Amino acid sequence: MRVPASRILPALLCALLLLSSCTRSAGAEPARKVALTPCRLEGVGRQALCGTHEVWEDRAAKKGRKVALKVVVVPALASSPEPDPLVLLAGGPGQGAAKLARHMVPILDRIQRNRDLLFVDQRGTGDSGSLECDPVPPDAPLAKQFDTNYYEEEFRKCLASYDADVRQYTTPIAMDDLDEVREALGYEKLNLYGVSYGTRAALVYMRQHPEHVRSAILEGVAPMSLLLPLYVARDSQRALDLLFTHCEQDAQCAKRYPELRGRFDAMLTQLQQAPVRTRVEHPLTGVPEDLTLTRDGFTAVLRGLLYMPEAASLLPLVLDRATQGDWRPLVAIHQGMSGSFNRNMSQGMFLSVVCAEDAPHISSEAIAREAKGTWMGEAGVSTMLLPCAFWPRGELPKDYREPVKSDVPVLLLSGELDPVTPPSWAEDAKRTLTHSLHVTLPGVGHGTSSIGCARALMADFVARGSVEGLAPKCGEGLKRPPFFTSFAGPVP
Repeated sequence: MRVPASRILPALLCALLLLSSCTRSAGAEPARKVALTPCRLEGVGRQALCGTHEVWEDRAAKKGRKVALKVVVVPALASSPEPDPLVLLAGGPGQGAAKLARHMVPILDRIQRNRDLLFVDQRGTGDSGSLECDPVPPDAPLAKQFDTNYYEEEFRKCLASYDADVRQYTTPIAMDDLDEVREALGYEKLNLYGVSYGTRAALVYMRQHPEHVRSAILEGVAPMSLLLPLYVARDSQRALDLLFTHCEQDAQCAKRYPELRGRFDAMLTQLQQAPVRTRVEHPLTGVPEDLTLTRDGFTAVLRGLLYMPEAASLLPLVLDRATQGDWRPLVAIHQGMSGSFNRNMSQGMFLSVVCAEDAPHISSEAIAREAKGTWMGEAGVSTMLLPCAFWPRGELPKDYREPVKSDVPVLLLSGELDPVTPPSWAEDAKRTLTHSLHVTLPGVGHGTSSIGCARALMADFVARGSVEGLAPKCGEGLKRPPFFTSFAGPVP
């Protein structure tokens, strides 16, 4: 809820909303050109300041349409905070950072003690002119959720409906937006915090505006050499191989699910030969629905479950049931995970980024090479790129795909089990980041900030502004969550 500041006396505003900015010294308050008003983030007790900042859609021409960028500042708790905030660069591409603020503030609470937290919905996401496109919405019938049809007509309708030039929604343009917001908010330097695709965005900002970067945290690193979605099948194969190996090494899992790897391979072969037709009750409504499962439809759902080890701990049980013809557990866990993600994902912005920045470098031969012998196969990769055949492409700098070179302090965080940005990608980025430290967390998937020691390490790094003296012991004793041996949970 927004509260009009003009209606409340400054002293009362400070008392009622506990605005930390009210207690700051005059010298600590940045000179802002953006009108920010008090607002509340759902589920977060701390106050925030919300507003918008308009940028030219066509930054080069500086005329025509403008995009109103949603800006959220969560002020530092200290009375005299540090002058450089931490800014979140969200993943996807397509997630809105401001929409994630309510989830991220508790994770970043140690950093917020001394620094503002800044969340800006990147153009085309969240509340910044979102390029929404949902050919298969979360409430679609199960049959549509699990099919592998390419809905070209729906994508074309989305494109025609936008009051936007989708060529202007690339990462370099968005990072110039961010720098304009930085200046308008009165910050001289930023501490970048990129997650997944957000690490690409952070690297691009570091290249374009190095003088305004104090430090950077890259979590789930996607360097400039990672082409989306070319390596998805290969990296997902690694993640599933690790899951099978860990199950085989676990006495209870191996006993409960014998020969699971072989049975899974046999099931994939059967699905390749003929789809499975089954009838299941919808997990939310309880209404029976007919469902046809193809190999590609099954593997697409399976890949999503590998992102989180907590969900993956159910996979041996889910796959064991599937090999016996019971698809209900797979449907239930997919339905439970998919809805909340899709509500903050701009598919049009995803295509504007990938079709301009990645697709031109991906050939059918490369897809065949990288997907060869994987359980996911070529179709899961190539289908994602089909809309690029007609999606307008923005222009990029000629050296865009060159590695980003920087001596800015950088902390790189990887999850051992990550199916999309495994640790090898962080090592690739690290080669040209001369003041960096890479920490891999065992037993963790795509997203390390859920782990307490990772949050402590991030806070220590930002406070120091350096990797020197940083104790990279985070992860000692961590391991994959125990596998479920029944629906009651793991063996006690």
